[in-house]
Amino acid sequence: MSDIAISLLLVAALFLILGSGVWIGLTLSGVAWIGMQLFSSRPAGDAMAVTIWGSASSWTLTALPLFVWMGEILFRTRLSQDMFRGLAPWMQALPGRLLHVNVAGCAIFAAVSGSSAATCATIGKMSLPELSRRGYPDGIAIGSLAGAGTLGLLIPPSIIMIVYGVTAEVSIAKLFIAGVLPGLLLALLFSGYLMLWAWRNPHLVPPADQPMSLVQKLYESRHLIPIILLIAAVLGSIYGGIATATEAAAIGVVGALIISAVQGSLSWQTFRESLMGGTRLYCMIALILAGAAFLTLAMGYIGLPRHLAEWIATLGLTQWQLLLVLMLFYIVLGCFLDGISMVVLTMGVILPTIQKAGIDPLWFGIFIVLVVEMAQITPPVGFNLFVLQGMTGRDLLWIARVTLPMFALMVGAVVLIWLFPAIVTWLPQQMMR
Repeated sequence: MSDIAISLLLVAALFLILGSGVWIGLTLSGVAWIGMQLFSSRPAGDAMAVTIWGSASSWTLTALPLFVWMGEILFRTRLSQDMFRGLAPWMQALPGRLLHVNVAGCAIFAAVSGSSAATCATIGKMSLPELSRRGYPDGIAIGSLAGAGTLGLLIPPSIIMIVYGVTAEVSIAKLFIAGVLPGLLLALLFSGYLMLWAWRNPHLVPPADQPMSLVQKLYESRHLIPIILLIAAVLGSIYGGIATATEAAAIGVVGALIISAVQGSLSWQTFRESLMGGTRLYCMIALILAGAAFLTLAMGYIGLPRHLAEWIATLGLTQWQLLLVLMLFYIVLGCFLDGISMVVLTMGVILPTIQKAGIDPLWFGIFIVLVVEMAQITPPVGFNLFVLQGMTGRDLLWIARVTLPMFALMVGAVVLIWLFPAIVTWLPQQMMR
């Protein structure tokens, strides 16, 4: 049977099993088992046991549940309300005023969350009721939040960067550092769009609050101190070479528990809820990673990644043409799968291809994160869209429509990092010498 026929058969099996409601992790394992049984001489059961155990016992992966738990703890504090109080006075002078709290709040919370959905939900819980009460239009408030919430994937620590680093064997610390400048770039693009929108629609922007003196603004900013200290502890320990990503994640958990205790929101119930919430989310991710590891092994035995890479090489695509095809591919894939599934499902096939094309795996990791961010706001499986639909009760397609400008800005960010790759690579080169 030809490679194309095998590929079509496995893709059909993938969507058939997914469509029947089976969990993604089990679906990936099932497709891998089918591939090995039909097209490989190695016993599938033995290979599955060894691969899944190796994936589950990876030391590098231990940072993931800790960062997830840290985000769950902070989600249950009053940190988001304090952030609004600390940021709002500084946003009044900007065109668009308090709409920028969505962007700044998501950028700050992303630096201690690692999850796009958690960032979107936490900041949305704080900002949407307040913006609505002050008279800001729902469309721009919800659209800007949906876009800015994706910063949870790009600004370190990022769960999906850890997943990519493990699957692609790229330094997680370098990936974290590489995501800083692109994350800030994207936040500036979002804020720039909000300024442009406010300039074109001045009648839709509510009047500013009572002016504050510099001393009053600084006094209100005291509410930002806990989260700034936590960011400094987590990221500073990584960038300073004091701690690995896993050790920094443990520091983050301890810091989050201290903040929760100081704020009076740490009780046995919230501790248990955060621990169980983090455990459930990590178990889902771990099952997907284990299934994807088995599928990657199966594809290796069948030879599909190598043959696909060779076939793409024969097409004579330039680097930018290859990246354009991959961007479109991931955007379409994002209509059906979540971001983590997209990364682990495709890396075994895509990595040999990009390596053969001479693309830096570190740069490609940030490219992948940006493209997966786009998938977070594309229906029907855009996780941020689901989060906002649950919070606002709005129609999913309406939310997707008001988020479309943010999607276009993400495309612009991809173009910028392609034209100026130093946006990604300069900071890791300076800090990891």
